[in-house]
Amino acid sequence: MVAQYFAHVDTWVFDLDNTLYPPSADLFGQMDGRFSAYVARLTGLDHTAALVLCKEYWNAYGSTLTGLIAHHDVDPHHFLADVHNIDISHLQEDASLQAAIKGLSGRKIVFTNGSHNHAKRVLAARGLTSSFDAVYGVEHADFKPKPSHDAFRSVFAKDGLVPQKSAMFEDEARNLAVPHALGMRTVHVHPQAEPDHYIHHHTDDLADFLSQLAR
Repeated sequence: MVAQYFAHVDTWVFDLDNTLYPPSADLFGQMDGRFSAYVARLTGLDHTAALVLCKEYWNAYGSTLTGLIAHHDVDPHHFLADVHNIDISHLQEDASLQAAIKGLSGRKIVFTNGSHNHAKRVLAARGLTSSFDAVYGVEHADFKPKPSHDAFRSVFAKDGLVPQKSAMFEDEARNLAVPHALGMRTVHVHPQAEPDHYIHHHTDDLADFLSQLAR
């Protein structure tokens, strides 16, 4: 049974976007448009070229924001407020996920590369606000994004968690490399499995997976 691999866990760390709601919600479809519009205004590029630049920064730095800070001296607070100004009214509460998270023994936290405000909005829409003991946005990592080691070090130090007694749930496989190296149990939450040495488990149904860990 999968539960035996989590018997030592007392802190459960969850990514937000495409992890605590299904990818079919397509919030990034909206955010990509706002990313490219922002970069187009900033650089004078057309929207297609701006989106290409966004992707280049995401690949190189882990987030578009980090590239914009490094190369364009962007105010991160202004950028995050702009790109997260999206419609999330189609997100629905998920009673199964609520129950599964509630059944976990220990602390539950959210750690996202998005803003703290974005996380709060999404959690409220999903009916998960009371499910978590703490919510950390990229600002809590001094705007250093996952998958960088500094991002995890900053947030984990603020939270006081012990990695060897923690588990990480992420839709971005590369964001599990550092948690694995730190001794965390890692779970890739994604429609497609991506086998790698730093991924212990994969699921395409988070609520079902968590329901097997209740104790």
